[in-house]
Amino acid sequence: MKTVVVGATGLVGQEILKVMEERNFPYDELYLVASARNVGKEIAFKEKRYTIISMEEACNLAADVAIFSAGGSTSLEWAPRFADKGTTVIDNSSAWRMDPSKKLIVPEINGHVLRIDDRIIANPNCSTIQMVMVLAPLHVRYKLRRIVVSTYQSVTGTGKDGVQQLMNERQGLEGSKVYPHPIDMNALPHIDVFLDNGYTKEEMKMVHETRKILGDASVGVTATTVRVPTIGGHSEAVNAEFHSEFDLDEVRELLDGTPGVVVMDDVKNNVYPMPILSQGRDEVFVGRMRRDESQPKTLNLWIVADNLRKGAATNAVQIAEYMMENSLVIS
Repeated sequence: MKTVVVGATGLVGQEILKVMEERNFPYDELYLVASARNVGKEIAFKEKRYTIISMEEACNLAADVAIFSAGGSTSLEWAPRFADKGTTVIDNSSAWRMDPSKKLIVPEINGHVLRIDDRIIANPNCSTIQMVMVLAPLHVRYKLRRIVVSTYQSVTGTGKDGVQQLMNERQGLEGSKVYPHPIDMNALPHIDVFLDNGYTKEEMKMVHETRKILGDASVGVTATTVRVPTIGGHSEAVNAEFHSEFDLDEVRELLDGTPGVVVMDDVKNNVYPMPILSQGRDEVFVGRMRRDESQPKTLNLWIVADNLRKGAATNAVQIAEYMMENSLVIS
């Protein structure tokens, strides 16, 4: 089993390697790819040193699985070339998510739609993953009508440069900036570029990806995404309206029994999800569950997850594991 990790030196790439080690991901040969300037450098992984190779060299290996985390333009150029060699590509960028010929997968929700001829598989946006992990089982039970979501997203979602800007500002140091305004002691209602409709690409990703993963284009979704000076993970305030009436105790019981979801909902003892608690964890945490008293059949939730883990690396590795476990990888 030959496995390739593309973008191995980035925040998500490093997290992918960490997750692979923790989960004892099965491979016989591992190859690491990064930008051209890093080719020839070495990375230590599981008490062994690996030399960074080029995209061309990795592609020609005809590996069984390649996990991409190197940006949309790289994926658009190289994923089809890897796929033509028979490699199953799991892509973390937005390049293939809304392509109707490509599957957009959260294994716990829609892994069953994967087939052996799926050579390019899209990993959803981090904010979408954590939201649908909680809402999917509720959609099955009560059927969603409309979702209103506001996010509070970690600087880690911007990568190493976002973290560096925050740390520089916190220490009073000059340095390169990836945000148009200071991020420390601030909140920026601006993630990705603004579109003609006044929304950002990040906000519209949540709209379109949620519908695709749930397999229901009738669900109304509106989003406001905000960058905040946190490290541990993304937080979301979600207002979900259903077609059917729900019972709060039943909602808690349903989510408590959902794999990958942890209920933290004891406000009397100040127990609720926070980014600082989610850092380094694979689970999606949900709390502050309460009825919307302004209209019927509507639920408020607070959802938190480490965006580098379940929001990116862990979900991608889980997709690869699912493909292997179900004999969907051509080896």
